[in-house]
Amino acid sequence: MAEPTVQVVLCWSLEPRHVHEMRLQVPEGITVQDVLNQGLALCLQANGSSDSASLSSLQFQQPGIWGKKVSWTQVVQAGDRIELYRPLKVDPKVARRQRFKRQGKGRTGLFANRKSGSAAGY
Repeated sequence: MAEPTVQVVLCWSLEPRHVHEMRLQVPEGITVQDVLNQGLALCLQANGSSDSASLSSLQFQQPGIWGKKVSWTQVVQAGDRIELYRPLKVDPKVARRQRFKRQGKGRTGLFANRKSGSAAGY
């Protein structure tokens, strides 16, 4: 009798706005690391060795399941979406501060629709 399998989705992005998804049938009780290895093997078979350097960088990304960070030894369940996160290039707080400064404080957030004569922020 065949070993029971579960379906999972492996997602990764090597660059902004380019997301790759792969649906896999994997044995029950498999870890995130094993799913990644199986997905890499399938990608290399399908694409040849041209993408091997970029795909091997997936090993160094942080894994997560449905938006929550997990360890590489986490056991996957049926229907899990395994995501590989790239490291941030810019701290989100710094980026927001720069965006706010560039847009100007008079046109954004609490200051956008201020009534004349009212205090700032109201």
